[in-house]
Amino acid sequence: MIKVLIADDHALFRDGLKRIFNETDDIDVVAEAIDGKDILKKTREFDWDIALLDINLPDINGLDILKRILTANASSCVLVLSMYPEEEYAIRAIRSGASGYLTKDSPTDQLITVIRRLAKGGKYVNPELAEKLLFNPVMESDKLTHTTFSDREFHVFKLIVAGESLTSIANKLSLSVKTVSTYRSRILEKMNMKNNAQLVRYAIQHKLVE
Repeated sequence: MIKVLIADDHALFRDGLKRIFNETDDIDVVAEAIDGKDILKKTREFDWDIALLDINLPDINGLDILKRILTANASSCVLVLSMYPEEEYAIRAIRSGASGYLTKDSPTDQLITVIRRLAKGGKYVNPELAEKLLFNPVMESDKLTHTTFSDREFHVFKLIVAGESLTSIANKLSLSVKTVSTYRSRILEKMNMKNNAQLVRYAIQHKLVE
């Protein structure tokens, strides 16, 4: 039996996954988590084989959570399930240690197949993305400025374009407002932009916002 931990803040999505797995005879949901702190707690409390992790958690960035899980147990298997386009987020997730990446609009049978592959020690990315990585290592997305951000810069960038204030971002990331302001200045400099509105337009253009 493949023991799965689901980490997603949307109850309807978690319920949908549970209904899907209830129809299989080899996948069992052993725990659910609704945010970053919860998943760190559940990963310690439960015996699981694969964690299904959403990048866009309400408190801690999913990539930060991924790294913390792997720091605690380097052999952990994490499948990132996200609504974000693969070419924008999959590379960052795989480089952070994810065993696979799937978008949430993927077919049900594909999700089950990927989980079974990962349970056997395999890896997964979309075949089209894998082909681009194999034959064109310098992808178009790698040429985009936001792909040069550190994970922390990328997280701050996402919160800024989501409309969060510097104070709110500081509270969420347990940083000082001055530090967040420094990150913002660094992001604007890298992007050769002057204000948040330009960052938002860029994020919309490249489908980096919900």
